[in-house]
Amino acid sequence: MKSSSLCAAALFAITSTAAFAADPVGAPATATLIEGWQQADGTIVSAVQITLEDGWKTYWRAPGDAGIPPAFNWNGSRNLAGVAVSWPTPKVFGQNGMRSVGYANRVTLPLSIAAKRSGKPVQIKLALEIGVCKDICVPQTLKVTGTIAPSGNTPVPAIAAALAERPYTASEAGAGGVVCAISPSEDGLNITAHITVPHAGGTEFVVIEAGRADVWVSEATATRSGSTLTAKAEMIPNRKGALALDRSAMRFTVLGASHAVDIKGCTPS
Repeated sequence: MKSSSLCAAALFAITSTAAFAADPVGAPATATLIEGWQQADGTIVSAVQITLEDGWKTYWRAPGDAGIPPAFNWNGSRNLAGVAVSWPTPKVFGQNGMRSVGYANRVTLPLSIAAKRSGKPVQIKLALEIGVCKDICVPQTLKVTGTIAPSGNTPVPAIAAALAERPYTASEAGAGGVVCAISPSEDGLNITAHITVPHAGGTEFVVIEAGRADVWVSEATATRSGSTLTAKAEMIPNRKGALALDRSAMRFTVLGASHAVDIKGCTPS
């Protein structure tokens, strides 16, 4: 991750607490709210910055087999109509023989905030549930509060840098589409995805997201032949019964040594 310097004045009105008082490791992560700017359409750009103690890591939106997915609870916020979270390109870590996807040291998560009443301050009350790992893994709840009332349209460097660290879109990377074959497995569905995408550098990893929060996707195996990267994984629902998938909602992220590519949707093979 690139780190950006922050002016102390940009950090405001925050609190951070550990999820469990009995947690013997203390609180290895803290969170701050960064006030940003207002866009022409009235959307407010802000961010949550997570800072980790040395050696600790936290997880991306799709954390891998060994990870805990982050969860955002905005209950109690005022004048808040909706929030979209942007995710900078994560790193791939080995952990107890498994693979996890996430961040070390510090990560800034840009927020696109819609206010119920445009032009009025938004009072943020966020309970951010994350997993953090070093020698052990523990859950934490980081409580962040603050009032966002940006008066200008000049981008804040720390947030702009985090936005620039997002994966390339398919168009930006010169990627083609994804063709996927889905078949029944013992516990759910097997997926084989053929991704037409230029090499992302070094060893490439593929993260597959089912487009449904109630479906777990296993660590994908990836092999490349020319311009095609083939990824195979299993998708397992957290309940019994038929599993219906919307192929257009599925997501395929290619993580390489030089860059990452985020491709949305696939077509049947």
